Amino acid sequence: MSQPEFASQPVSPRPFRFGVNLMTPAPADEWRAKCRRAEELGYDVLLVPDHLGMPAPFPALVAAAEATERARLGTFVLNAGLWNPALLAREVATTDALTGGRLELGLGAGYVQAEHDSAGLPFGTPGERVDHLRRTVEELRRLLGSESYLPQPAQKPRVPLLVGGNGDRVLRLTAEHADIAAFGGAYPDPRSTTGRLIPVTAERLDERVARYRKFAADRAQPAELNLLLQMVAVTEDREAVLQPLLDRVPEVTPEQALALPILLIGTLDQITAQVLAQRERYGFSYLTVLEPYMEAFAPVIEELRGK
Repeated sequence: MSQPEFASQPVSPRPFRFGVNLMTPAPADEWRAKCRRAEELGYDVLLVPDHLGMPAPFPALVAAAEATERARLGTFVLNAGLWNPALLAREVATTDALTGGRLELGLGAGYVQAEHDSAGLPFGTPGERVDHLRRTVEELRRLLGSESYLPQPAQKPRVPLLVGGNGDRVLRLTAEHADIAAFGGAYPDPRSTTGRLIPVTAERLDERVARYRKFAADRAQPAELNLLLQMVAVTEDREAVLQPLLDRVPEVTPEQALALPILLIGTLDQITAQVLAQRERYGFSYLTVLEPYMEAFAPVIEELRGK
């Protein structure tokens, strides 16, 4: 797939793109087979997160490029707090060159304290993490935008940037610098050190997207909007699929759960209608699913392609 035309004339509605976040480590042959399967299913972007215990993002993406032909390749998302900007610039440029200009760089502020503790790195306050994210974004733009920088990335004028997060300061940074604005449909539990997430309601997501649009009002071209989906189940029995979730979160009713933007549960027609409605409501045209739902989401991709 060719690079998305971030600088092209905006289209309304923006065509869908679909990504899968590949989280499970695997030997070389299995990893490449998994990547080929994702491309066969119609995924436009193969993504790797940045968590300890999961594949290292950059070598995993180079291997994915060797196994595939058209798919874009991305980090979703790098924890900026685990990276030195100068060293990260080298990784980004080298990976973009080795993948033939297929890289999309995703960055976030980080939210799992236990990983910082394991790595012997400071976690800091939320404000300190966002400060480091901003420094990282600005330093990457400076380094990778220089014609004298080595190694040179393949893409010009830059590797597309995705920034993920829902807080005001991150949304402002996203509006200033990112080609793709990635919204989390869940937010970190402030009492947890292991990254426990709490779902964001549809109404709260309305408010966060509106806040981003206010910050981005002066952009020459609109960004692509992304949403990470937490569950996909094509089923005739929505209540049965929901029950294990409801058992863990008893304060949520079935109706409230089905209204969560990050859950796609129902028949193929119901899910397709929900995705189209969420694009109309929020502007989400780039959807990412987690690896366990890669196969389940494939019929949805087929149904929505070209819509």
